[in-house]
Amino acid sequence: GKNLIIPGGTRILDVRGLYVMPGGIDPQTHFEVKMMGTEVVDDFYDGTKAAIAGGTTTIMDFVVPYEGESLLEAYERVRSTADGKVCCDYSLHVCVTRWDDTVKMEVLCSEHGINSFKMFMAFKDEYMLHDNELYCAFAKCKELGAVPMVHAENGDVIRENEKALIEKGVVGPEGHSLARPEEVEAEAVNRACVIANQVSSSVYIDGLTSRTAADIVASHKGGENKVIGAVMASSLGIDLVTPSVSTTTCPPIRPHSSLHLIQLLAEGLLQVTGSSHCTFTSEQKNAGKQDFTKIPHGVNGVEDRMSVVWEKGVESGAMNLSQFVAITSANAAKIFNIFPKKGCIAVGSDADIVIWNHTKTRTITAQKHHHATDLNVFEGMTVHGVPEYVIVNGRVCFEEGEVKAVEGFGHFVPNPVFPAYIYPSEQNVIFLSVEEQEASVENGSPRTETDSVSAEKSEDKDFRDGVDGPAVWGEQATKRIAGKGQRQEGQRNLQDSTFSISCELDDTERRSCIRVFNPPGGQSSGGFW
Repeated sequence: GKNLIIPGGTRILDVRGLYVMPGGIDPQTHFEVKMMGTEVVDDFYDGTKAAIAGGTTTIMDFVVPYEGESLLEAYERVRSTADGKVCCDYSLHVCVTRWDDTVKMEVLCSEHGINSFKMFMAFKDEYMLHDNELYCAFAKCKELGAVPMVHAENGDVIRENEKALIEKGVVGPEGHSLARPEEVEAEAVNRACVIANQVSSSVYIDGLTSRTAADIVASHKGGENKVIGAVMASSLGIDLVTPSVSTTTCPPIRPHSSLHLIQLLAEGLLQVTGSSHCTFTSEQKNAGKQDFTKIPHGVNGVEDRMSVVWEKGVESGAMNLSQFVAITSANAAKIFNIFPKKGCIAVGSDADIVIWNHTKTRTITAQKHHHATDLNVFEGMTVHGVPEYVIVNGRVCFEEGEVKAVEGFGHFVPNPVFPAYIYPSEQNVIFLSVEEQEASVENGSPRTETDSVSAEKSEDKDFRDGVDGPAVWGEQATKRIAGKGQRQEGQRNLQDSTFSISCELDDTERRSCIRVFNPPGGQSSGGFW
């Protein structure tokens, strides 16, 4: 823009020919978690450092309670571990691994910035909830204004399949996929949708891998209760034919599903891509080589997610830039109620930005990634599209292929309850300034009606939901988001930028980034996401 007031000492980045986009948001990571008798090797420092290297500037991890530990105690344990290690901002989902009178969800929502709870339909005798318990959990989430998340696989059927396979002598890694066929995932997805419908609840299906399960989610598009589909990056990046210990995850990576999943994402029938990053070393994985039930579940993805989605989505021609930004950043921000603080480039939003070089290529390999593991599920895959610069909260944390992350630089981001996308009629405010939003969610509490403007789409024509399509903010809505107004004495605040983005935000066709140079064969798109 012209007439910008640039403070002294400001660093200027030359981004000609590159794309300027919101930093990625990975809504599904698993750092420093214990499972199956071992522990994930990527802690919050290694994990968030790797995230930054791939263009992700905010991660959302999971709180998994230990046996006998309350939800609040588990939350406090993870916060005390993560706060001093994270290199970028993070939020938390809390896993509900049992259902009884000791489960207290209210205080996490009202005082600790939690607005999502994950339930498991698999992992029998460990995490699995039964249908009546899911019913109660979904109803409680609706009451609290939280997002119910589900790992959807039929745990009872899986247990019986495992027994039958072992009796037949099938003990290698192929047994993992055979015990979890596509229909076992699809049945659980459908059942989760049915149960949620009984209590008029939306539901977030975490980690879809199969075509059939994805189609079930897509079939609920436009329903009264939203069904949100999140796809693992590993399911987009590879079409696994031969199972191995290194690629064992849950649900299993399916053969020949990636193109179908990409198409559903491009059409807006699925909404989010996450990494489900959960890494182990080859030594840990090989401990279950002769008994597939003992192979730790999980693969990498937090560093490679953005490039893999770009390669399979944009580079292939299946989706455009706006769709890429939506499924890697903006949609997650809206679903978990941190938009426009995160997930967009606007006055007042956090300075989380990725400068994307769409012409550069790299070959993914464990020898060069930033994870603590010696395995990479995308080993040998060549991708177009890599970050040139990654800016986290205004600091350049990645440039020239080098991570310059600072341990403890990131902060916990509270997620307020009643996100407008999930609860459009209950949510009372969305058009507040970022400063007002931060003040209202300091402890994760919902905003009050007296301080708010109704966000019902039928009553406010300045906003169109961006999860089902590009978000469009009119001039008045833009002012409500970011306008700082005049100083008390009536003078203009000299700290405000003279650059106006309202005209761009009024466009009916929303554009995802700035392309600031017109190279041969290309065309500038010009405009903020």
